[in-house]
Amino acid sequence: MARHSDLYRMIEPVPDLRSEDGRGPVLVHGLEGFSDAGQAIQGVAEHLRETLDSQLIVEFDVDELVDYRSRRPHLKYSFDRFSEYDQPTIQLHAVKATDGTSFLLLSGLEPDLKWDGFTNSVIDLAATFGVRMSIGLGAMPLGVPHTRPTNSSAHASDVDLIQGFTAWPGEFSVPGNVTSLLELRMAEHGIPSAGFTVHVPQYLSQTAYPAAVLNLVDNVSRLADLELPTTGLEKAAEEFTAQVNAQIENNHEVLTAVELMEKQYDQFMETRLGSDSLNPGGKPLPSGDEIGAEFERFLAQQAEDDGSGRGPEMNG
Repeated sequence: MARHSDLYRMIEPVPDLRSEDGRGPVLVHGLEGFSDAGQAIQGVAEHLRETLDSQLIVEFDVDELVDYRSRRPHLKYSFDRFSEYDQPTIQLHAVKATDGTSFLLLSGLEPDLKWDGFTNSVIDLAATFGVRMSIGLGAMPLGVPHTRPTNSSAHASDVDLIQGFTAWPGEFSVPGNVTSLLELRMAEHGIPSAGFTVHVPQYLSQTAYPAAVLNLVDNVSRLADLELPTTGLEKAAEEFTAQVNAQIENNHEVLTAVELMEKQYDQFMETRLGSDSLNPGGKPLPSGDEIGAEFERFLAQQAEDDGSGRGPEMNG
């Protein structure tokens, strides 16, 4: 039994998660709280649990980890009484991909308390189940248009893990969050770790954004070599885009704003294509300073547009 079992309970029987060749499972972790733009993290967890064979194997003690007053759970009132309570959860599921390969899915609320105890518990569980790699999920609002392909930023303990994906250029500081901390701690304990932060149009970040869910599921599938269903997500993303286009087609102010974002996005991508070391396109590589300066200009423009004076905050 893992050392930090006071923060969770194991639910028996626990299935054998190793593949036929003896490899341990991949751990996918997506915790809601710090930033779940477009409800993308929640959407990935729900999609994987609902479309694949999943089994709850670990339940964390939310009373020890969550500050209810900072994120008050909902109670349903029905006429003359309270009838339902939206119980917060932090859970670990064993999930089988379409090809039968098992992986682990850690989902629920990001802990407010005991970050060290929680991350140590997850690392102990990873060792117990022989986890061979962890993949964290994040979503952040950014001044990108919904009319362009949904992208995400990759990060990893070893750059070789994310060959073929796109990483953030430069160095900067981000607010602490458990997903990013897990990525760091996993690597420190010798478990290869990676993560994806999907970019969600800022003006759609408060609603469910299927394209962001699809992007994260695709990335996990590629990196972990897992067969994951996406047909329903593809249809939902197409329908959502059509609905947004229909709503704004007669709104000149919104159309102008979207066109401005398209121009900024296209200019940035034109600069970025061929210059990212993870996606060489045959063009001469600019220096690290040039890449960083271009990225800073892009983020500065986002801050000016939303009036906040700040660039976007990244979730790991």
